[in-house]
Amino acid sequence: MLSLKNEFIMPPVKLGYTKGDGRVTEKHFDFYRERRTYLGAIALEPLYMDKGLREVPTQLGIDNDDKIEGLSALVSMIQETETKVIAHLNHPGRMANPKISGNYFVSSYGSACEAGGPVPKQLTIEEIKGIVSLFVTSAIRAEKAGFDIVELQFGHGYLAAQFLSSKVNGRDDVYGGSFENRVRFPLEILNAVKQAVSIPVIVRMSADEMIPDGIKLPEMVTFARLLEERGADALHVSAGSLCSTPPWFFQHMFVPKGKTWELAGKIKKEVTVPVIFVGKVNTGEDIDRLKHEFHADYIAAGRALVADPDFIGKYTGKVPGAVRPCMECAQGCLGGVKAGKGLGCLVNPSVGQKVPERKECKEKKRYAVVGGGPAGMEAALQLSSRGCLVDLYEKDRLGGQFIMASKTPHKRSMERLIPFYVMEMERTGVHSISKEATKEDLEGKYDAVVLATGAVPSIPPIEGLNDFRGADILLDSELPKNKRVLIIGGGLTGVDIATALLPENNDIIIVKRSTDFGQDMEMISKKLSLKEMKEKGVIFSDYTHISKIEGSTVYAKRNDKDIVFQNIDLIIVSSGMKSNNPLGKELSETMPVHVIGDARIVGDAQDAIQDGYYI
Repeated sequence: MLSLKNEFIMPPVKLGYTKGDGRVTEKHFDFYRERRTYLGAIALEPLYMDKGLREVPTQLGIDNDDKIEGLSALVSMIQETETKVIAHLNHPGRMANPKISGNYFVSSYGSACEAGGPVPKQLTIEEIKGIVSLFVTSAIRAEKAGFDIVELQFGHGYLAAQFLSSKVNGRDDVYGGSFENRVRFPLEILNAVKQAVSIPVIVRMSADEMIPDGIKLPEMVTFARLLEERGADALHVSAGSLCSTPPWFFQHMFVPKGKTWELAGKIKKEVTVPVIFVGKVNTGEDIDRLKHEFHADYIAAGRALVADPDFIGKYTGKVPGAVRPCMECAQGCLGGVKAGKGLGCLVNPSVGQKVPERKECKEKKRYAVVGGGPAGMEAALQLSSRGCLVDLYEKDRLGGQFIMASKTPHKRSMERLIPFYVMEMERTGVHSISKEATKEDLEGKYDAVVLATGAVPSIPPIEGLNDFRGADILLDSELPKNKRVLIIGGGLTGVDIATALLPENNDIIIVKRSTDFGQDMEMISKKLSLKEMKEKGVIFSDYTHISKIEGSTVYAKRNDKDIVFQNIDLIIVSSGMKSNNPLGKELSETMPVHVIGDARIVGDAQDAIQDGYYI
């Protein structure tokens, strides 16, 4: 029995906070300390069992007894709130990171991941037994370190799943072929670990890998029954494979919410052991649905707790305020880990950072924040929450450029951010003023001004470029239909505009001066957006410089060769932005002025929110 204080669990989320030695750091303490109070259990990030099996260079390890002291201290800190701690053990097999020196690659069979990576060595029977022992010694180490529960990773395309999958496993011995043979290896791991430790053992599994010839639900229902028979204390049911279907693995904004819950519900009907439901659980409505419709035994929320450490506390009414929303974008979390910076978050700028000491506004200073985009709203919220008197000036709608982010078909989850800011600013007393601030509005009336006036489009000097639209076309009540559209600029914004126009049967050409379409996009969004564009016949013209426009004809050079685009109905310019700061110079002569966000330097939403937070 898991015997948790409540039904809420934080699943393993990769942090990447070690110094490359696999040891616990102060960053781990900071991260989990903020999230421990209102949860029944926390699974630490995946623990590598051998230094040659890392997924990220800065992953936590449990490969040696010298890790026990640090892990024990971290576990004890979390347990101070009667929250239990789970050791998530995973052997990546062929999915070990090929960019890490010293990593090795083994699998059930000698087939590489179709998405790339080295050809793995097929494990011998002796080596398989050695890996079972590796799980056992790691589990024993976890129990010595004080962990309350061990979780075995049998899904998501990692080694155990590489044995389970008939697509991957081409063996012809007792570990391959029939279903009974393919489940032999994971069951041996479970049996051995159960015998070696006295703490509960749970299993994480993919109910479906979301590819036609991968692991499918019917076999996983049978596998779930076998896991129950062999003593698994709970089943943590997810979906996808890191190799074949990363969007499902990461539960990205491009995949539908609720599919993993349906899969877990079908498995729950076939077993009596508790089932943990997971996958894009990031609103109170999600939790209510899981409780009442699916009767979930346990509910796992990962990135929602990255975005807001008090997500569960706010759901249960123990913490006031609106939930800072996870937008399922993977930009700061996956993107930060992939970039080697460690876990971050687009909407929560404190994640992975040393947070400055909080200072209250004891003298009731009065601040003006000019600009109601993410940077301005974050700054206003932080100032008001510290007791300052804050007026926020915004001439248009609150949200700034970010309003357009949610207008593309796959990014509707981004709609949550602006309502959060509006609710929290109202709760903390920010006074919103709907007008364009002038020098006369500000000078002599405030102790300081924060300028968050954003950026404006940078229009290229092209002869004849007179009749065109910008990214604001996404705000139109109706998008153009059945048009031949030329998009100038193939970065994040250009790609988003193209994907928004595709469902309206538009014929799209997108041009870029370089070749990296979707530059600066989060990896999964970029890959899926470009794939969709190619499938829908979008013409990509790289290394293209437009020289002249005459009516519906556009003249350009591509790789120094003349080309012509004819019968163009609509031109959209998305060739970059430039800072907009009309008040800075004249105000700075008479009062303290702080310039933040795009008004200071053009960046993305994560940069803007961080600027607003730290100012």
